[in-house]
Amino acid sequence: MKLTERELNRVIEMAWEDRTPFEAIKYQFKLSEGEVIKIMRNELKPSSFKLWRKRVNSGVSQKSSKKRNPEIDRFRCSRQRNISLNKISKR
Repeated sequence: MKLTERELNRVIEMAWEDRTPFEAIKYQFKLSEGEVIKIMRNELKPSSFKLWRKRVNSGVSQKSSKKRNPEIDRFRCSRQRNISLNKISKR
């Protein structure tokens, strides 16, 4: 699946958000967790990618819906700052 620049930026944004599960990305963009990881590896600087993977695999991130509190039924906090428009560290 070929993503537009806008879609690619949104996928990266969603992947950075701790509360956005991979299932939300799959629902919106039909991308598996593995495909999201490949996108992040290709689009981020190596050091940024390593930090992201470390965070996702730590207990801090709730990227997997299995780690989330079942009472949380939204993908994003209403007060969360928007990080679009390539403000993320990219290659």
